[in-house]
Amino acid sequence: MTITEDFITTPDLRLRTAELLAVRDSVLAGPDPRATEAQHAKGKLTARERIDLLFDPGSFTEVEPLRRHRATGFGLEAKKPHTDGVVVGWGTVHGRTVFTYAHDFRIFGGALGEAHAQKIHKIMDMAIAAGAPLVSLNDGAGARIQEGVTALAGYGGIFQRNTRASGVIPQISVMLGPCAGGAAYSPALTDFVFMVRETSQMFITGPDVVQAVTGEKITQNGLGGADVHSSVSGVSHFVYDDEQSCIEEVRYLLSLLPQNNREMPPAAPADDPVDRRCESLLDLVPADGNRPYDMRKVIEEIVDHGEHLEVHERWATNVICTLARIDGHVTGIIANQPQTLAGVLDIHSSEKAARFVQLCDAFSIPLVTLVDVPGFLPGSDQEHGGIIRHGAKLLYAYCNATVPRIQLILRKAYGGAYIVMDSRSIGADLSFAWPTNEIAVMGAEGAANVVFRREIAASPDPEATRAMRIKEYRSELMHPYYAAERGLVDDVIDPADTRTVLARALAMLRGKHASLPARKHANQPV
Repeated sequence: MTITEDFITTPDLRLRTAELLAVRDSVLAGPDPRATEAQHAKGKLTARERIDLLFDPGSFTEVEPLRRHRATGFGLEAKKPHTDGVVVGWGTVHGRTVFTYAHDFRIFGGALGEAHAQKIHKIMDMAIAAGAPLVSLNDGAGARIQEGVTALAGYGGIFQRNTRASGVIPQISVMLGPCAGGAAYSPALTDFVFMVRETSQMFITGPDVVQAVTGEKITQNGLGGADVHSSVSGVSHFVYDDEQSCIEEVRYLLSLLPQNNREMPPAAPADDPVDRRCESLLDLVPADGNRPYDMRKVIEEIVDHGEHLEVHERWATNVICTLARIDGHVTGIIANQPQTLAGVLDIHSSEKAARFVQLCDAFSIPLVTLVDVPGFLPGSDQEHGGIIRHGAKLLYAYCNATVPRIQLILRKAYGGAYIVMDSRSIGADLSFAWPTNEIAVMGAEGAANVVFRREIAASPDPEATRAMRIKEYRSELMHPYYAAERGLVDDVIDPADTRTVLARALAMLRGKHASLPARKHANQPV
């Protein structure tokens, strides 16, 4: 809007207030209505429509809505819209303060320039100072080319603040449009990434560059779409079909997280009885360790009302990482999934679980680990891909975690994978087991083949000798009470009592305090 001469020369507060309201109305209306129509035609909401979905009604307060860029050249001096293509501010989600910045694709394609970046820097600094979560609603075309290096420096300031806020306040990136080049690194530095099918893309180099360099022809969604990043690369934690359901799930996730690292996660009314017996668990999990089952159904029986929010649901599916409530209190659950690769640990599942353990530890979310693991996935591709290094990430994350930690062994727990899945030996506060548990260096068949190799080879009936030695090894070293007799398992429990046992243990550990050695920082495996 143009400021009139009357506004400048007339010392009348009512006139000036009327002018102000007209300016604000213009800002809220946004640019040319055709830009809004184009946004909607792509199946996308505007920045302000997204903000309305995220926050409690009427709670959003905008910061610097009248900001304009001061760049010149390439026609920029003739186009200086208010907001400079990003809406920033704070509001409440379920009554708790949350900060946000939302790219407005209708203005400069949401591209980041100097003023645009300074607004984001300001709201990030405010979120850190206030100790409240930050949600970024990303829909931008990257750096504003006309502003040159100042735009790139703006991204550097965002990355620096992402890193400073890491482990201090929850950071959530919601991808609602393109995110290319260096811009993609900000979401990668945050705690959670949400994407929407067909409209969200993330990549460092776009399809045109890929084709020019490698000759490969690929679409934007094929290169960096929501399904690719949620199931192949692991960049995206959650994926949805539309913006409305995506943002609604962001609100749900925020209800499970604390405001910052100095607070506990919010508790909910404990209206699912703690002493509810889970009789169906006796039928869900086969006693035969070679038979698969769905660990999600076990989790649903244990947690309040069967509700949980799974992180990375479609990536590295041989391990489950999920947030749920037990007795009204938020709990992080890590579990092997026997339905996929028999629940073995491999490169991707180790990395996925390690990241989740670190997240929960940073925000005071206790950990429950459900173990049914035959070991690490063997193979040259795993060894050459660095399974030792990636497995060490999970081991390090558990060893470094100071939140309450409970291990529950359902069936198999073999070799190094037993140790890595939060065993007592690496600091779990409590370890429980079902009467179907088998804790050993390896399975009885493999152990007998190693220990009694010569005897079996020399036997007139090798198969009979092998069967006898397998039975002997299992009865002596793999019976359900072997670890309990040696104090490595605190108790062997009735599976139907699992919910009660976990809830009471978590309640006891709620006041746990542990500290780490004084140091600048550790040198964790990466």
